[in-house]
Amino acid sequence: MAARNYKLNKPGGLKPGADPADIIRKFEKVYTNIFTSESSGSMYVAREIENCIREKQKFGELCILGITTGKSPVGVFRALVEIHKKENLSFRNVVVFSLDEFFPISPKEQQSRNWLIHESLLDHVDILPENIHIPDSTLPLDKVAAFCRDYEAKIEEYGGLDLLFLGTGVQGQLGFNEPGSYTNTRTRLVALGNESRQAVSSIFYGIDNVPRKAITMGLGTILKAKRIILMAWGEEKATVIKDIVEGEENSATPATCLQKHPNIEVVVDEGASQELTRVKTPWLVGTCLWPERFIRTAVLWLCRKVDKPILKLTYQDYIDNRLGQLLEATGQTYDMINIQVFNDLQHTISGWPGGKPNADDSTRPERATPYPKRVLIFSPHPDDDVISMGGTFIRLIAQGHDVHVAYQTSGNIAVLDDIVLQTLDTARECGFVDRYNEVQEIINNKKKGEAEPIELRRLKGSIRRAEAKAACRQMGLTDPSHVHFLNLPFYETGGVKKGLLTDKDIQIVVDLLREIKPHQIYAAGDLSDPHGTHRVCIEAVLAAMEVVQDEEWVKECRLWLYRGAWQEWDLDMVDMAVPLSPDEVIQKRHAIYRHLSQKDIVPFPGEDKREFWQRAEERNQNTARLYDKLGMAEYQAIEVFVRLF
Repeated sequence: MAARNYKLNKPGGLKPGADPADIIRKFEKVYTNIFTSESSGSMYVAREIENCIREKQKFGELCILGITTGKSPVGVFRALVEIHKKENLSFRNVVVFSLDEFFPISPKEQQSRNWLIHESLLDHVDILPENIHIPDSTLPLDKVAAFCRDYEAKIEEYGGLDLLFLGTGVQGQLGFNEPGSYTNTRTRLVALGNESRQAVSSIFYGIDNVPRKAITMGLGTILKAKRIILMAWGEEKATVIKDIVEGEENSATPATCLQKHPNIEVVVDEGASQELTRVKTPWLVGTCLWPERFIRTAVLWLCRKVDKPILKLTYQDYIDNRLGQLLEATGQTYDMINIQVFNDLQHTISGWPGGKPNADDSTRPERATPYPKRVLIFSPHPDDDVISMGGTFIRLIAQGHDVHVAYQTSGNIAVLDDIVLQTLDTARECGFVDRYNEVQEIINNKKKGEAEPIELRRLKGSIRRAEAKAACRQMGLTDPSHVHFLNLPFYETGGVKKGLLTDKDIQIVVDLLREIKPHQIYAAGDLSDPHGTHRVCIEAVLAAMEVVQDEEWVKECRLWLYRGAWQEWDLDMVDMAVPLSPDEVIQKRHAIYRHLSQKDIVPFPGEDKREFWQRAEERNQNTARLYDKLGMAEYQAIEVFVRLF
């Protein structure tokens, strides 16, 4: 199906055409091109590669490409294959040099860069096999240094790289050039840092399986390319893009060395651009449009800048921090704006997420009627609901609403083998069917890098379903008919790499929507990873809503977005804030405890080693502290939501 462009509407910002580009980009040391989505940015990069190839073809020359792998180029590879098939772009004059490879690793392992670049691109185009150059990670250790010298020599023989397209890690890694790498380095064997190994641990089914070394082009090799395009997609790359584009050159962030390259372009989507000055604080570089929500954005930024609550901001605070244009554009005094923003933010707070019956709802985030409401909570994995909005879940049930929860994927790959054996041992000790030895044999026969056996995946899925049902009971949802397990097909590959969203996935969601006809929908609205499970799951919901958009019940339906376990909405975006009592915080914690397979040790913990309940409580308590610091009432914890429609 066609690529989707899920994003949140952020009104306001720079007034189109009001200021020259040089002024609004004045903090940017590298030319940066911002696209509305990863798919449009990827197509732009693919077209630039196509142009390079075709230009060389005109003169009968070879096009020497440097190619990265990982998540960043997924869309570029897909677009190049499409251009090759539909527009007859030949790769017979293309010579490819891959940026890096794990060491040691077999090219047949699906985690290898070699396998990925063939599977995603090279096997689908007409490139000549002798023109493919990928670091050889099957060599004996004592042969690697000579191979790296030869790799450099081959690049030089071809006259250098005509175009190198790159991604970057969250620490600014280029290839496997770790923080601290020197700019004169060449292709070499490197030791991988813990952060780099952790970043890829999911595709290796745990950090213990990630190689500790890699072969990578050096920063010096990269900087000698004639042209470089650096790509970054999603909010998780926003901070490092800010450093690369606007920061100081710093070996702790290797990609900042690109600032010295004479022909470098950074290509990002809106998520990855959000920390850039012209996006985050555009009033510092140009003339802005000032709709109400954007005024809130500016005022909350000012509160953080001067460390004051909203109602203590002064005229001088506005003038000293480049917000005089806000006063001029709106024609309001500073104190009028303070009161406007204070009331706007205060009205987001509601202890009645489903709406308060028989109450004036003119300033409340949710309607009083109908009551009770049919509520449908979508959870990408079997624990995102309770981790991200467990307190609101509890509150909706306690206040009498008809609550359903739909777990979009099985989450089966996030269960360790030991947990399966422990569960089967428990069943055996309880006198039920003994399958322990049978399953132990299946586990022992698993092959590294291959999809897990279907029998094992079914068991792991069963464990996660039982945990989800236990958590629902803890929150007060006792009707099993209100707990839905969708098992969307895109997820069920048996490996970390998932399939594409298809009409089959969307139809499953459509059928559930038509069955329940909800007045409220809650869904995970994460924007970080364009190819991550959460992102695909929200796109499934939105695609399903497009299918049913003309049905009568949709007119009474509102869609609220929560965020996953990793980050929270910024307060300038929040439409509803649900305060939690100390007892509700504890009840939410106990519900998270029911997900026993995700406690203590999980396959994909990310950089945060804390358990999910700890992350959730810290995040909710921090949100409450932010409201308090801005001058609102003090609460134990707060869960926040953005209304999409």
